[in-house]
Amino acid sequence: METTTLEPRIASPAFAVPGAMDALAQLHKAIGRVGISPRLLELIHLRASQINGCGVCAVQHPKIARKLGETDDRIFALAAWRDAPFFTDAERAALALTEAVTRLADTPDPVPDGIWEDAARHYDEQELAALVLSIASINVWNRLNVATRQVAGQGW
Repeated sequence: METTTLEPRIASPAFAVPGAMDALAQLHKAIGRVGISPRLLELIHLRASQINGCGVCAVQHPKIARKLGETDDRIFALAAWRDAPFFTDAERAALALTEAVTRLADTPDPVPDGIWEDAARHYDEQELAALVLSIASINVWNRLNVATRQVAGQGW
């Protein structure tokens, strides 16, 4: 199998702008203090990254998820989570919220009440806030990586 040599357009903006990486890291730490399962957060990050076509994150987040004890079945089935038996109702609610928040421009009602209410049945207000921040955060990373063509498996 032949590989293609890819080059990023510029260094990652998170590292190129002084203080940006620190701010993103602090946001990640704040989200982590809420107590949502780190494995679920990795699945959320991977699902958003699949949608956004971020190769860097599509490679990185399964590795992190595995280190946290995530199973291959759940990682491999994530793109088809609605049709896979491996996810709890709470995880499904978080994944539906992830897809809605990631695809804001795709529908006139980007985060329908039904998706929000389903998530609210499983997560309290602080947890919902952390989920939304986590989804927003991975979307920031995806956009930074995709816009500047960061290369999966290189660098960080």
